Amino acid sequence: MADTANILLFHVEAGKAQRIEGLCRKLGIRISRVKLSSYSQKLGYLAGISGFRRENSSYAGTEFPSEMMVFSGMNSDMLDCFLEEYKKASIPPIGLKAVLTPHNIFWRAEDFYRELFKEHQFFQKS
Repeated sequence: MADTANILLFHVEAGKAQRIEGLCRKLGIRISRVKLSSYSQKLGYLAGISGFRRENSSYAGTEFPSEMMVFSGMNSDMLDCFLEEYKKASIPPIGLKAVLTPHNIFWRAEDFYRELFKEHQFFQKS
């Protein structure tokens, strides 16, 4: 997994993304705003994990209907600190959040989004 703490942002409104970037600078976390054309890439590549190469495909679908944030290279203390500071900064929440794992690093961003969205919908109903 990546040594560097990194957060991937998908479909986050520019002003909100800038506020998140400011918070990340303060905490020493790298941030990547993922472009629509890269949604067909594996999460491992997007997070900058060694051994992952850019796929020869470009995403041709539509923008994700909601925002997504993926955490990479962050231990639980760092993640807790980020989430606490995020809340203190009164940045509007992002519904779809996930941590990069040895299992999901191989998922393409578009497939991961669909799965995470389904899970989120399920838990909203519970």
